[in-house]
Amino acid sequence: MHKIFLASFFLLFTFQLKAQQAEILYLSGKNKDHTVDWNFAIDNGMNSGKWTTIPVPSNWELQGFGVYNYGRSKDKQPFSDETGQYRYEFEVPKSFKKKYVEIVFEGAMTDTEVKINGELAGPVHQGGFYRFTYDITDLINIGGDNTLEVKVKNKSDNAGVNTAEREADFWLFGGIYRPVYLKAYPEAHIQRIAVDAKADGSFTADVYLRGRGSVSDVEAQLYDMQNKPIGKSFSVSAGMSKEKVSLEAKFEDVLTWTPEFPNRYKVKFKLKKKNKVIHEVSEKIGFRTVELREKDGLYVNGIKVMLKGVNRHTFWPSSGRTSSRELSEMDVNLIKEMNMNSVRMSHYPPDVHFLEVCDSLGLFVLDELTGWQTSYETEVGKKLVEEMMVRDVNHPSIIIWDNGNEGGWNVELDDEFQKYDPQNRPLIHPWEKFRGTDTQHYKDWDCCEDGLFHGEDVFFPTEFLHGLYDGGLGAGLDDYYNAMLKNSLSAGGFLWVFSDEGVERTDQDKKIDTFANNAPDGILGPYREKEASFYTIKEIWSPVYIGIEDQLPDSFDGKIAVENRYFYTPLDQCSFNWQLVDYSDASIDTASVVYASGKVESPSIQPQESGNLSLPLPQDWKLHDALKLTAIDPHGREIYTWSWSTGNVRKNFLNMLKSPTKGEDAAQIEEQENTYRLFTANTEIIIDRISGNIISVKKLEKEISLGGGPLLEAKFGSSKLLEIRHYAVDGDYLLEYHYTKNSTIKKIQYVLKTDGVLKVHMEYFPQDGYYEYIGVGFNYPEDKVSGVTWVGDGPYRVWKNRLKGAKFGLWQKAYNNTVTGESWNYPEFKGYHANMRWAKIDNSETPFTIFFEDENLFLKLFTPKAPQDAYNENTNGFFPESDLGIMQQISPIGTKFKKSEQIGPQGVPYLFERKEVKNPLSFTVYFQFDE
Repeated sequence: MHKIFLASFFLLFTFQLKAQQAEILYLSGKNKDHTVDWNFAIDNGMNSGKWTTIPVPSNWELQGFGVYNYGRSKDKQPFSDETGQYRYEFEVPKSFKKKYVEIVFEGAMTDTEVKINGELAGPVHQGGFYRFTYDITDLINIGGDNTLEVKVKNKSDNAGVNTAEREADFWLFGGIYRPVYLKAYPEAHIQRIAVDAKADGSFTADVYLRGRGSVSDVEAQLYDMQNKPIGKSFSVSAGMSKEKVSLEAKFEDVLTWTPEFPNRYKVKFKLKKKNKVIHEVSEKIGFRTVELREKDGLYVNGIKVMLKGVNRHTFWPSSGRTSSRELSEMDVNLIKEMNMNSVRMSHYPPDVHFLEVCDSLGLFVLDELTGWQTSYETEVGKKLVEEMMVRDVNHPSIIIWDNGNEGGWNVELDDEFQKYDPQNRPLIHPWEKFRGTDTQHYKDWDCCEDGLFHGEDVFFPTEFLHGLYDGGLGAGLDDYYNAMLKNSLSAGGFLWVFSDEGVERTDQDKKIDTFANNAPDGILGPYREKEASFYTIKEIWSPVYIGIEDQLPDSFDGKIAVENRYFYTPLDQCSFNWQLVDYSDASIDTASVVYASGKVESPSIQPQESGNLSLPLPQDWKLHDALKLTAIDPHGREIYTWSWSTGNVRKNFLNMLKSPTKGEDAAQIEEQENTYRLFTANTEIIIDRISGNIISVKKLEKEISLGGGPLLEAKFGSSKLLEIRHYAVDGDYLLEYHYTKNSTIKKIQYVLKTDGVLKVHMEYFPQDGYYEYIGVGFNYPEDKVSGVTWVGDGPYRVWKNRLKGAKFGLWQKAYNNTVTGESWNYPEFKGYHANMRWAKIDNSETPFTIFFEDENLFLKLFTPKAPQDAYNENTNGFFPESDLGIMQQISPIGTKFKKSEQIGPQGVPYLFERKEVKNPLSFTVYFQFDE
C-alpha cells in the first residue's frame, strides 16, 4: 500500500507540474540533424509538379527542390519564385484539453499561410527570419487526428519584404527551415516576460498575461545555475484584467555577466490563484548594464569596452540556414578561440540556440532586424520588430540592436525597439552616424575628416576589412587595431565575415558554390576550415599582449613585458606554461623535442595595465632552439601560444660548415667555353659565364632541375659585369662575380664546399622607388615538387601586412594548389613563408635543403594561382616570376574593396632609398643536395 501511495503521489505531482508549465509537441524535427518527413510539393524548379516528402526543418533547395538563388544577382539570374505546399498529419494529446494552444514557426521563408483541418490559422505571415505563432485552440481535434497544411512562397507578395530580405548580398532559400511545434498553456497563463537585470543587482520584470480565469498574483524567485535560491521570493498582485504586471527586487553581491565571466541566473515566475500555481515560466538571465556614453565610449557594467568582433551568417553548406545547437556551439567556440568577444548577427536574428550559447559561453551580440540596403515597409516592419524583440529581449549577450544594414533601416521603426526593451539598449544604424555612434563601413585606415578616427562620435565599424579569398581580415588588422587602441572614442569593430558561404549544390553533384566572388569572404571555409587569418586574429586580439617579435635577444633574462588587455579579468586568474624545445632531433610527428618546461606564477596585473612575467629558464637556454609560452584563460581555454627562436638553429648549421675536408675530395673548377663547372667527387654545379646564373645541378650523376638564378627582377635596375674571380680556400672553391659601381648587382659569390654544399651569397642595390617585393629567385619545376619541410614560421603563408599568427617551429606540408576560398585544402602550399632557418624541398628527383644564414629572410614557394573569379586585383598579391625566392621584402595584400596601402602602413609597398642605406642588400643561403 505504501508503494502504491508513493507511486500515485509521484504521478499526481508529475501531472500537476506538467499542468503548471507549457507543454510542447514538436511536429517537425528540432534541427538540421533531426528532422521529420512531411508531404511536400513544389510548383517550380527541381522536382516540381509532384507530391513527395521533404524533411522538416530544411531549406528545400538543399533537399533537391526549387531553384538556387543568390540575392544580389538580378543581372546573372532571375529571382526564384516558387511555392511549396506542405501537409502533415498529427494527433493532439488529451492533455491539451481546456488549454490555450498555439502553433509556433521558428522561421519559414518567406510568406507562410497556415491551415489547421482546412481552416486558416490566421493572416499570412511575411518575413523569413522571425518566430511567428497562431492561436489554434478552436481549430484542433483534441485526442484525435489533425491535418496541418502550410503554403510557403519564397518570394513575398510584399515588395518591401523582398527588397529587405531577398535583394541582398547572401544566399536566398525557401521553405520551413526552423522547427515547428505546438505549445499548450493553461487557460490563464504568462504570455511573455521582459527582464531588466542590472549590474548593481536591481531587477525588474514586465510579465505579460493572457487567457481566461481569475488569478491573484505573480511570484518570482531567483536561483543560481545550480538551482540554489538567491534571496527571498517576491511578488505582485495580478488579475486577468491586467495585461501586464511588473515586479521589482534588489539582490546583493550578484555576479555580473560579461563575455569573460558569463555568469547567469534563473528566475522562476509563477502565476498563482491564491496559493495554487496556475502557470510557471523560467527565464535564464544575466545581471549587466549597457551604456552608450556619447563622445566617450561603450560601457558594460561601468567598464569601457572594445568590441573585437565578427559578422556571422547562420549557414551550413549541406543545410543552408537550417542549423543546430551543436553548430552554434562550434561557431561560438571558434569565435572565442580567435580571442574575439563579440559577434554581429548579419543580417537577421539567428536561431534561439545561438543566442543561448552566446549567453552561456560569453559573447557580446549585436542583434539585427533584416534590411540589406533597403528596408521593410512600416506596417510589416513594426510586426517584425515586435517578433524579434519579444523573442530575444532577455538574452544578456545582446548589448545593441541594429535597425537594418547599410541603408536598410526604416527610421519610422527606430522607436519601436524601445517599446519592447525595458533595458533600453542602444540602437544603431549600421553604416552611418546615428545617436552618438559612428559605424561606417569599409573606410580607409585612420580616416576620416568627419568621422571614425577623426570624428566626435563613439565609433565601431560594424563591417571593416572585408575578406575575400586570402585578402583582408587578418591582413591589415594589426594596423587598424593599433589605431583603435590609441583613440579614446574607439569601441572596436566587426570583421566581415566569419565563414565562406559555400553551398552544396544538389543540382551540381554537391559542388561547393560560393557564387563566384560573392561569398568566399570568410576567416574559415564553409565547413569551418581555418585560414591563416584565423591565427593572425587570434594573436592580434589576444587579451594577453606580448611584444617580442621573432627571435629572443641575446640579452634576454627571462623577463617578458606583458600587457593585460582584458576588461574584467586580472591576469593572476590566468596561467602560463613554458617550454624550451629543440628541432634538430625532432621528427615531424613530434614537431619538437622538449628539453625543459614549467609553469609560471601569473603576475597580478589588473585589466588594461602592464607588468612583467618572469620565466625561470635554465642557464643554458641559449643552447636550445626555441622558447614556447602558452597563456591559458580562467576557463581552461588557450589564449595564445607564442614561439620564439633563440638563434640556435642557425648557429648549429654555421658551426657545421666551419670544418671543411681537404685533399682528394676538395672542390674544383673547370672553365668551359660558356660556363664554369664547379664540382666535387659527387656534386656538379654548372654556372653561366656571362649572367652568373646556375644552369644545372647534378648529385651523384643525377640531374636536379634547379637553375635560372640568382635572378633579380629587371625593374630593380641593370648591371654590368666588372670581373670574375675564382680560387680555392681550404678545400672549398669560390667563384665570384663583381659588378661596376653603378650596377644594381654588386656581387654574386658561389662557394662549393667539399661536402657538396653550395653557398650562394649576393649583394645588390635596387634603384630608388617603391617595391611590392625585393628578393632573388631560382627556378625549379613545380610539377616535380611533392612537399616541403622547414624550420621557420608556419604552417601558413604570410603577407607583409599579415605576419602575425604564424609560429616559429618545425613544419611540413604536402604540395597543393589551393586557391583560398575556391578550394579549402589548408594550409596553402604556395606563397611567402617567414623567419626561415631551413627548408627541405621534397621532389621526384633529389630532395634539397636551403639553409638561411641571415635573419629576417622569407622563402617564396612558387606563385599562388589567381582566383578564377577575382573581384579585382586587390586580393591577388604580387610575386616574382621565379619559382623559389629568397626574399627580403614581400608583398602585402588588400581586401575586396581596398588596396593594401589603404588599410594601413604595413600595406604600403616597401620604399627603398639608397641614401638611407649604407650597405647593399645582401643574403647568404646554402643548398644541400641529398645523396
